[in-house]
Amino acid sequence: MEFRYLRYFVAVATAKHFTRAADKLGISQPPLSQQIKKLEHEIGTPLFKRLTRGVEMTEAGKVLYEDANQILKLTDAAVDRARSVARGEEGYFNVGFSASSSFHPAVLRLLHAYRQRYPNVVLTPRQENTPNLVTGLRNRNIDVAFLRLPSDVNSELNSEVLVEEPMKLALPDDHPLHYKRHIHLSELQHDPLIMFPREVCPGLHDMILHACYLSGYEPKLGQQASQLTATIGMVSAGFGITIIPKSLSCIKMNRVSYHTIDDARLNTRITMVWRQHENSPIIMNMIQMLRNKR
Repeated sequence: MEFRYLRYFVAVATAKHFTRAADKLGISQPPLSQQIKKLEHEIGTPLFKRLTRGVEMTEAGKVLYEDANQILKLTDAAVDRARSVARGEEGYFNVGFSASSSFHPAVLRLLHAYRQRYPNVVLTPRQENTPNLVTGLRNRNIDVAFLRLPSDVNSELNSEVLVEEPMKLALPDDHPLHYKRHIHLSELQHDPLIMFPREVCPGLHDMILHACYLSGYEPKLGQQASQLTATIGMVSAGFGITIIPKSLSCIKMNRVSYHTIDDARLNTRITMVWRQHENSPIIMNMIQMLRNKR
């Protein structure tokens, strides 16, 4: 049985008239009548009673109409879903975040806009250190990643900067300089610096230490935190001081104050990274949205 027979049959059954059904289908009436006769011949029973002013379904026609209508609806829905997936409006999307990049309002605004525009895309977030995210991109376990610069983004990947922000100093509230809004790193000669492991974000780790040494501050490196965000909790606990991206100052914690760094240009950029020659509609939609938001 040809699939179009069912569509023709449902059109006639709905219109209860061959000519009106033919007009709706965009074909002439004689070929439509011939197709219905072929369908009746194939099934082996009449599907319509031909009346003076139209048609009505036989009992067999009523049964066929109920099932054929469902088949057509399911078919149309399947076609619509396939087209939706081809446009990147439906599917699965793995997004990676490194070194607290998910805290920045610009990243959150982009993700919110994407969610609003493509509500049927299931987004799965993953937080990893930078090298793991780069590996995940290369192995196609991650679709796009938000990394903090400086970082090693190799030639297999494309990237575009989303936002740049300064670094800030986090001090415990019993620190002698906690009352100052602006602080020179050179004033911190005897303070232990809480850092995250270098493998979390090697470029950012090295940039912070380099800026400290250039300013004349030779930090005592002792206690480490597992992640950049965890350094703030350790400041609150009295383990030392830390340097964080400004967007992390949204984390309000007892006994911690945030300060502008004056004598070092310490900035970090958040970049979105994806594979070269990417052709996934879902990923391309995110890239286009990033470019439109800039």
